[in-house]
Formats: sequence, C-alpha cells, structure tokens
Amino acid sequence: MLYDGKSIQCEFMDNDIIKVNFNSKDGKVNKFDARTIKEISEVLSTVRDNPKTKGLIFTSSKEHFIMGADINEFLGLFKTPQEEMTQWLLDVDKTFNGFEDLDIPTVTAINGYALGGGFELCLTTDLRIASKKAKIGLPETQLGILPGWGGTVRLSRLCGPDNAIEWITSGKQYKAEDGFTIGAIDAVVEPEQLEEQAIILLKRAINNEVQWKNNRKAKTNPIHFSMAESMMSFEASKGFVAGIAGPNYPAPVKAIDVMQKGSTLSREDAQKIEAAAFAELTHTKTAESLVQVYLGTQYLKSVSKKLTKDSSNIDHAAVLGAGIMGGGIAYQSASKGTPITMKDINHGALELGLNEATSLLGKLVKRNKINATKMAHTLNSITPTLSYGDFNGINIVIEAVIENEKIKKSVLAEVEEHTSKDTILASNTSTISINALASDLKRPENFCGMHFFNPVHKMPLVEVIKGDKTSAKTIATTVAYAQKMGKTPIVVNDCPGFLVNRVLFPYFGGFLKLVNDGVDFVRIDKVMEKFGWPMGPAYLLDVVGVDTAHHASAVMAEGFPDRMKESERTALDVLFEKKTYGQKTKSGFYEYALDRRGRLKKSFNKEVMKDISSVYTQTLEISDEEIIERMMLPMVFECSRCLEDNIVDTAIEVDMGLLYGLGFPPFRTGALKYADDFGIDKLVTVAEKYSNLGKLYEPTAQIKTMAKDSKSYY
Repeated sequence: MLYDGKSIQCEFMDNDIIKVNFNSKDGKVNKFDARTIKEISEVLSTVRDNPKTKGLIFTSSKEHFIMGADINEFLGLFKTPQEEMTQWLLDVDKTFNGFEDLDIPTVTAINGYALGGGFELCLTTDLRIASKKAKIGLPETQLGILPGWGGTVRLSRLCGPDNAIEWITSGKQYKAEDGFTIGAIDAVVEPEQLEEQAIILLKRAINNEVQWKNNRKAKTNPIHFSMAESMMSFEASKGFVAGIAGPNYPAPVKAIDVMQKGSTLSREDAQKIEAAAFAELTHTKTAESLVQVYLGTQYLKSVSKKLTKDSSNIDHAAVLGAGIMGGGIAYQSASKGTPITMKDINHGALELGLNEATSLLGKLVKRNKINATKMAHTLNSITPTLSYGDFNGINIVIEAVIENEKIKKSVLAEVEEHTSKDTILASNTSTISINALASDLKRPENFCGMHFFNPVHKMPLVEVIKGDKTSAKTIATTVAYAQKMGKTPIVVNDCPGFLVNRVLFPYFGGFLKLVNDGVDFVRIDKVMEKFGWPMGPAYLLDVVGVDTAHHASAVMAEGFPDRMKESERTALDVLFEKKTYGQKTKSGFYEYALDRRGRLKKSFNKEVMKDISSVYTQTLEISDEEIIERMMLPMVFECSRCLEDNIVDTAIEVDMGLLYGLGFPPFRTGALKYADDFGIDKLVTVAEKYSNLGKLYEPTAQIKTMAKDSKSYY
C-alpha cells in the first residue's frame, strides 16, 4: 500500500499503474471534506515520488464515486473574507492541476454519482469511463454558487461552451450516456465491467493507442473563438438564462460570465476568475438561503429516517374518492411501485380518476420518460372498484372525499368496518381537525392525516398529521409510504389547517384586507410575484378554487376566530356568491381561456374588478414595500405561533413546509428565514404601524422575546 488514508487508499496495480481509491472508512459515501482534500494533496506527492509509474486510475469502493463537497463542513468557509475563500479554492486548484499535469495518462472509473467537486476531479483526468448507472453533473448553481475547482474551465474547453453552459446553469444530474454524447465521458460500460474496462482503456493510453494528450491539451489551452462566435455562445446565453433564472438567482449568469472571461486565458488565469466569482457568490443572500434549503432537505431526511425505523411495509394501498385528487394519488402510488385500489360509489367518478392517471402517464410517454409497457404496467397496478369486497390485504386507506367533516367521518367509520385491525386509515383533509375526524373511530390509534397538495404529481410535500391518539407505528408507516411515493413528508401535530394552510390563510387575510382598502388586486399580484412567489395571492386563489378557499377560510375562522374571522365582506365572498370559482369555472379574480398549447391563460376582466369594488371601504395610497409588509407579517406571525403551539419542532420544518407545499421563494428559504433577514426587532417595530388591522398583525410572545434578546431563528 503506497498510501493508506481514512478517505483515500493508494496502491500499485500490475506494478506500473497506480490505483487511487476513494473509500471513506467512517462514512457511507465519499465526499470532499477537509480531510479528503488534505489526503488528495498527499496522494499527489506520493504519485510524484514514484517516477516509474506509467499510468494512474481513480476508483471508488463505495456505491458512488464522490457525492461532492461536504456542505455542512464548508458552510463556515462561506463566512470567511472573500480573499481567504479565493485563496482556499486556488490551493485546491493546484492539487487538481497537479494530477492533470502528470506526465502519465490518467483515467477515472465513475461507478455511481460523481457530482460537484467529485465530477470536477473526474474532469482533471485525461479519460473518463462510466458505469451505465453513473450520474454526473455540476449542481452548484442550485446552491446559489458555481463550480469552484476548475469545473467552468475544464468542462467548457473539453465539451464546448454551449454544452458547458447548459450543464452548469441548469445544475442538473445527467446520465452517463448524456456525458458520452457531449464528450465529457469517453466510454460507458456495464457496472460489473467498469474497473476491468478502465484498466484496459488506461493501458491503451499508455501504449498511445488512445490520443489522451489531445484531451489534456484542450483542457489546459484557451478556447479559440472568434468575436462573433463568442457573442453567439456567451452573450446570447446570458439573456436566455437570465430570463429563466430571474434577477434573484445570479449564479447561472455569473457562471456564463466566468466562462466567457476565462475562455481566452490560460488555465490558471481562468481559475482565478472562477475562484473570485465563487467567493463573491458565497456572500450573497441567495447562496445563504439556497444552502439553507439544501441543509433543510437533509434535515427532513434525517428526521424521516429516525421516524421510520419501526415502520411496516405497504404492499397494497387504497384511495377512497376517485376524482382528480384520488386519481392523482393512485397514479403517484402505482408509478412508484405500490399497487393501489381506487374506490368510489359510481362508475363516472372511477372513470375520472383513471383518466387522470392515464393523462399523467400519457404525458410521460410523450416526453420519452417512460415507454408504453411501463404505462400499461402502472395502469394495471390501479384497481378501480365500487365494493369494499376488494379491500382484502390493504395496508393503508387514504380517504380523499369531499372536504366536509360530516361526510368524512361517515366514510371513515364505514371503511373501518371493512378493513383489518392493522389497516391504517389516513385522511387527505386540508383543514379539518384529525382529532375531530377520529372521534367516532374504534381504532383511532390507526388513524392520521395524510395531506397531499394539488397537483399531487408535482407538489413534493405531504403533511402527515398526528392526532392525540395516533400511534407511533401509524406515523412511522405513513411517513415511509409517503417517501416510497417519492414525496417529502413532514410530521405535524393536529390543529385546524395543520401547518401549511394554517399559515397560508393569514396571508390570504392580509390580501383581502388590502383589497377592502381599495388596493388593486392585479397590482398586489405583481408586487408579490416580484417578491418571489410563483403566483400572486389573487391568482393563487383562482388556482386553489374560490369555493375551496371560501370553505377552508370558514374552517380556519372557526378554529382561530380572534385573527382569521373576517369582520367585513371580502372579495372572496363576492366571487363565491357569484359562483365564479377561478380556473375551474374559467372565471374568478381573472378570466381564463385555453391558449394554443391547451393551457389556461389568465386575462384581466373589468367586470370582475367592478364586482370586487363593491367591498372597497376606501382608496388607500400605499407603497409596494407596505404591500409586502401587510402580506408577509400575518404569515410570519402565524409561523411563529405554530412553533409556540408545537405544531412542528423547528423553524426549518416550518420553512421547508412552505417551500415544498406553497412554492415559497427558495432564494428566501421560508417565512422565518425571511423574518431573520428582515430583522426580528424591525418586525416588531413595523407591526406597530398596522396595529389597527387587528390581531393578525400582532407579534407573538416568541417574536417579542427574540427581538428583546437579539435572537434569530437561524
């Protein structure tokens, strides 16, 4: 053994080939932490001390090659001065360049994920061979930064600027075959053949049967571009990417700028530009928030892992109610490998549910995501029925009938009679108390909430709601099933609206008060979309459904009358009375019509504005900043109340719930991170300005204490 580290081991193969193997001795995955970076530098010295070596190969003994940098460990570096961060990056570059400049051919055998810094190391070698199971990519822009260890330099020179721009600005993970197509991978083989073929490839390079020096020359020399070609590749891409990313996500455009400026320079000078840009981005609020989102995602996974230790497997599920929601749940379960029975009381509803599943699968076939065989298999995993006689062997039943407490209780009591004593019952209610729904059940310990968000196939969050009598086993199994369905579960305690809707309706309450004060709802939408929401509150109410929101608002008002009960008639009341329910009726706050692609497109309607003006109590002059304050303060304060009431345990769970359930702007993380950035003490001061608007704008005891003690949520 030439080198035996805790992260990397190094030994001779066939006497003249050095194998550098990544195999962390105290972790399940390989990652670039401080220890690994130190060891890779020491390995370089070891290789240089063996001048008779003819070739080098990078391998991994883990399931994956290298997952990337250890964000948790390097987060502290983000707070160092930019000059210090830049120098740290350039020091790593020296090590990576050292491997690239060895006077022997080098090969990387990519056996699984090679992401971020892991893929940047792969790019240093002359040749790359990958397993068919490998996934590669540079996801740094999704964290608000860019590749910092030569990724922008090497990928753009090896594969061309256009390919590098696409890969780096998207931050996506790509299959090995995609890498082969653009020239980032030199060969793709079966997993069991990877190391054998990598050695064969390296020996061919040693014998000069493969032109490995050409790859090295391409990576270390400037790109030979005319001014016109540079403009076509870089300037045109900047405009396109900026339009997609938006002004709140600077990293993708910055990455293009870095590639453009470095394209005519030497490798080292280009890396200086990359390192300086990386260091600059680490000090932005966007990077801080997106890294927090990443850490939040990891935290949720760790919580679910602990919760599911004692879970039971779900072999067969059932859904009650076969409408759009029921069909979406059935599709999600079946497409992820769990057969599901879909029950309703009439054939028409079953047909609607099956059509929803068929439509979703058909779109995947059209986009070449699945083939017709996979579509047929998934549809065959959905069993429509009108009878409880088909419920033998069902492990979990998801009730997804109309949002009415009396009806839900009746249906749940009925299904309990037709299932085994171990079957879990879960209600897809969005607002109704789980304790209330459990009151007539014989086995309330087997009952919980399982709140999906619409559309089911797109929205990642599932709220798993724990009632007072819900057992730990029921929660564990339901969380495991949600994960199996490809969803991100968050366990919340029971209250009207649970977490997401409980904090959403104060936001809607702020909106309706603004409209009552004569503020144009179109302007409010534009202001909040500029703030970062994917859609403004009026548009969101149309998408949710005015009738659905009106009903849910009544439930929330009953649960929290001191702040959620409207004292005046609102625009929501007006539209509900006119039966203009939004997109489902083609009219709500906006009018809707199908465009040429068959998508609903909204437009302004003067008649709607005239109807809504009937609730105006004044015509208020207000700034955009004040609109944001009046919209966001109620949400922030309700988030704080959820922590005070132990609905969830941590601020990150609140914020991730808003991110995954409502599409809260990721560059702000969530409402409580926004509160930190706004300033907790400033929140209290600004709230005084709106004290006349009622308890919705009253800071919580928690926030007042935090302001006094100069504390923050993060």
